Amino acid sequence: MKNNRRDFIKLAGLGLVGASIPHLSQAEKPEEVWRLSQRNHQQKFNMCGYAAPKLQTVRVGVIGLGMRGPGAVDRLSKIEGVEIKALCDLIPERVDKMKAKLSGTSHNPEGYSGSVYAWKKMVDRNDLDLIYIATPWDWHTPMAVYAMEAGKHAAVEVPAAKNLEECWQLVETSERTKKHCMMLENCCYDFFELMTLSMKRDGFFGEIIHTEGAYIHDLLWLNFMKDTEGGYQDMWRLRENFRDGNLYATHGLGPICQIMDINRGDQMDYLTSLSSNDFHMAAKARELAEKDNFFGPYAEKKYGGNMNTTIVKTKNGRSIMIQHDVTSPRPYSRLHTVSGTEGYAQKYPNPKVAKGHSWMKEEEMKALEEKYTPEIVKKVGELAKQIGGHGGMDFMMDWRLIDCLRNGLPLDQDVYDAALWSAVSPLSEWSVAHRSNSIDIPDFTGGSWKTNKPVEITLKGGGTTKVIV
Repeated sequence: MKNNRRDFIKLAGLGLVGASIPHLSQAEKPEEVWRLSQRNHQQKFNMCGYAAPKLQTVRVGVIGLGMRGPGAVDRLSKIEGVEIKALCDLIPERVDKMKAKLSGTSHNPEGYSGSVYAWKKMVDRNDLDLIYIATPWDWHTPMAVYAMEAGKHAAVEVPAAKNLEECWQLVETSERTKKHCMMLENCCYDFFELMTLSMKRDGFFGEIIHTEGAYIHDLLWLNFMKDTEGGYQDMWRLRENFRDGNLYATHGLGPICQIMDINRGDQMDYLTSLSSNDFHMAAKARELAEKDNFFGPYAEKKYGGNMNTTIVKTKNGRSIMIQHDVTSPRPYSRLHTVSGTEGYAQKYPNPKVAKGHSWMKEEEMKALEEKYTPEIVKKVGELAKQIGGHGGMDFMMDWRLIDCLRNGLPLDQDVYDAALWSAVSPLSEWSVAHRSNSIDIPDFTGGSWKTNKPVEITLKGGGTTKVIV
């Protein structure tokens, strides 16, 4: 380790010393969760609606080239006005492989690797505008905070934070530095989710009464896959499942929060959360340990329950249900249910819309799509499908981020969204541990939710960035 004493002490305080992929962000003590849930925030600067100075060229450094990073690099390389200047990963071979893939393009990034601190050297460069973070969850907040302190915008994979203290760190740093911190919630850019957002803006649903979101995805096999076989580095994702709550709330939560104008006209008030027992994880660990000593330590652990259901009440009296299950053998679903006084929509198992008691017919659905398909889909939707990334939503997310930065537009997702959507996880853990008692949800906007404007779904002032096919 070549860090000087001050850096070492700072990193030790963040938990960034230890194993190659340390398990950093330990769960807060119950009394700390409660205290931080009651915290009143005196907003220093409102980042909602903030338009940073235009960047004709967005110079990007990417940290993390494991599961998500390589796809992000590929997508960013196809967006006009992006210059990929630097790549970082703990494992040198990953950096070399990604640089080789960029050979022959206009991008010639410098590589950083070989140390858990290599990312700091990359972020300290003075020729970067955006740090794109695709690392294990424990690193998300420390890296995003460091990036903003270094004068860079931060784009961070989900969840942006693992505990409430980290949520507050993100908010306070973004307000103080006036640097964006966008959580990369790609599901906000899926096609049906965008269409229902457009429908809501036009009044199709009337007043929103209730919404539902989820992350129901059978990942039992992947959680127990060794990194040498293509799994997560150092089994970090498996270790996350020692926690009991809604560990991955943002995929289902992000799109419905935008529809409900959460942080922008309404706010979450309190939640209650309940988990089933664990019927799969511990049993799978014991089964594998009988054949392979590697899994011995994991067979001795207690895991969170299969299904978590979290219920939220908003300040305006509406309700939200969010579910999480990554171990049960059931079809993939994010639910995405919108229930209003005049209309209803649900995405899974098939996108449907209703007015009254009956589902709309196929020709009526086609007419809805023609009327309510947003500009972003019309402009880059088909190209996004070709380029890929969860059916195209990943590319639309990245394209929109870059287009906003290049045109000096506010981002669709700001630091308050990153903090609030991430906060549901630690708050749900507290509720589960306290027999599903309710707990207040902090207002990270400091009251500005009452006057903040809803997310803009047009390309007004932007849409100028080309796609390089």
